[in-house]
Amino acid sequence: MYKFFFKRFFDFVVGLIGLVVFSPFFIIIFFVLIFNNKGNPFFLQKRPGKDGVIFNVIKFKTMNDKKDKEGNLLPDSQRLTVVGKIIRKTSLDELPQIINVIKGNMSIIGPRPLLPEYLLLYNDRQMKRQLVKPGISGWAQVNGRNAISWEQKFEYDVWYVENLSFFLDVKIFFKTFIKVFKSEGINNQNQATTTKFTGNG
Repeated sequence: MYKFFFKRFFDFVVGLIGLVVFSPFFIIIFFVLIFNNKGNPFFLQKRPGKDGVIFNVIKFKTMNDKKDKEGNLLPDSQRLTVVGKIIRKTSLDELPQIINVIKGNMSIIGPRPLLPEYLLLYNDRQMKRQLVKPGISGWAQVNGRNAISWEQKFEYDVWYVENLSFFLDVKIFFKTFIKVFKSEGINNQNQATTTKFTGNG
């Protein structure tokens, strides 16, 4: 019952409350990034949601669009701005995803929405992560986030799908605030963000 009805109700209510509570941060970051990014505070990217349905995930833009001589974007470490590093470290770049939650594209808790091209690289077990809506935070995020391997992330994601419950969501919800406060697992070792998933070998 929770999975099919109350989880969406929980998402909508918590999303609305979150939008109100965090609106001062939202407004401040919005104007800071307008100045810092010369007019564009948001980063929109297509991501697969439940059952692989593509939607636009909304985040605060923490990287610039600088390119090399061939017109290719520079590595993340070279494009991550000073303001962006602060926003990313505090996970405030995820705030706009509350809008995705209210719209119904995402949940408060669930596997993180990854890149569409990864869908072709998942094995059958890893594909189970697409059976639920992606979340702002999830079981993998409170158990290592970007500091663990892709294989371990996917195992955590699938375990969450197989054990989804109200009490598990509440546990992840509160553990998320602890992780954010401690700034744990933001980056992979020697990486500005995280490494790219290239398949299961």
